[in-house]
Amino acid sequence: MTRDGGGSTDGREARLPSGSPPRARRVVGLVDTDSFAKWGAHLLAGAPAHWELELLTVATPRSASRAQLRSAFRGLDDRLAHLAASPPAPLDVDAIIERLRLDPPDAVLVSLIGPMAELVLEEVHRRVAPRPVLVTGLPGISFPAKWKGVFFRARADLFVLHSHREVRAYEELATEGGVAPHFALATLPFARRTSTAGAGPGAVRDAVVFAAQPSVPAQRSDRERVVGWLVATARRHPEWRVVIKVRAGAGEHQTHREQDPYPDLVPSDAPPNLVVESGPMSEHLDRAVALVTISSTAVLEAAARGVPALTLTDFGIGRHLINEVFVGSGLEGDAIDLVDGRFGTVRAEWMHDNHFHPESENDWAERTEELMTRRDVGTLVDRPAARRSRGGVLRRAWERKNALGPDDRSTLGVVALAIGTPVRAVKRAARRVRRVLRPVAAPTVLAPTSQRSQSATSERAGDREQELVPRRDPR
Repeated sequence: MTRDGGGSTDGREARLPSGSPPRARRVVGLVDTDSFAKWGAHLLAGAPAHWELELLTVATPRSASRAQLRSAFRGLDDRLAHLAASPPAPLDVDAIIERLRLDPPDAVLVSLIGPMAELVLEEVHRRVAPRPVLVTGLPGISFPAKWKGVFFRARADLFVLHSHREVRAYEELATEGGVAPHFALATLPFARRTSTAGAGPGAVRDAVVFAAQPSVPAQRSDRERVVGWLVATARRHPEWRVVIKVRAGAGEHQTHREQDPYPDLVPSDAPPNLVVESGPMSEHLDRAVALVTISSTAVLEAAARGVPALTLTDFGIGRHLINEVFVGSGLEGDAIDLVDGRFGTVRAEWMHDNHFHPESENDWAERTEELMTRRDVGTLVDRPAARRSRGGVLRRAWERKNALGPDDRSTLGVVALAIGTPVRAVKRAARRVRRVLRPVAAPTVLAPTSQRSQSATSERAGDREQELVPRRDPR
């Protein structure tokens, strides 16, 4: 693993210098959408005890609702536990930056969707002095590495990832793109190993929980197929509650935009034991017989609790499905496995490189502490943006408008939009032309995988034609 600014990472547990007690640190977390709110809050909840924590919600067109925030903030430590009952009201970005300017903290965790992260990182660099250490990251599964994730967050001092495999992939991608690696390791908060007895002695386990995703699969017909499989499972197993666990209610926003929500696709004649529910995933896993998904991070949460799981591979295995990471995990299966009630357990040989490394190998807190020490003595170095064409005031106005949408009502934003929209359209058209003209190698496609025998899988796979859709980088 590459260190930013000297030193080496040797797998040691994060440690502070011995001797005098560690200096109290003030760290502010900034969150916006549902998944970034949950990730940011729970990452900070595992921070060293001498960090004084504060969490603020940034107002954007896609900010989490109060109900989503209450759900995201369940199970935090004593420093942040009050947020579950009283989530912070959203503040616009200028109010946030002004608070940071008037009372600069030691560090800021920028747990925001890509364009907002870029905007906030730039504004802190420009307007807050002394500048706090800027830490950022991505919630959930971040393999394969995505350039937009690096691009939007290049100015952060530290970028938190959650597996050795992710760190290697992002270091390679950043280096290829001309960005100095700045990645650190933390256990995904939802993948911390816990007991399956979260609901207490004698808890009833009667639910097969399907973790819905807003953008996977993308096509309505595929989502209808998934609902059909869940209906069939509920009919085959009347002793189970088959739960379609959604992350947002009507009118609520999510990190990824959703078309054709699953609740709208449930047929009117569905069996009564097929239900749609929201709420914290942890509470659903307390009752779960098994967790089913295409590629939701919830599968890691289930594996950490020892709950059997199934990652459906009926649509193939590829980047657009965010399920390549599960190859060889022991959790892959298909609709036949689901309806038959056949689920997997995670393979030990897969775990260390994929989210289940020992917590002693995490270095994000130690490296953040080192960066705060550099800030104390004035040696914290600003990292350059990945965006090369800055364009001055008008470019910043465009980025702000792109991040905030209708919430940015500035005159300069309107001007930037009027000028930038046709320019962006021309650039996108040029990129499409280049893609058409450039020879493209046929994508490598992995066939569906089953919990059943390899021979049965091979026979069925020959009848299916799998094709990858064009790459989409949502974050």
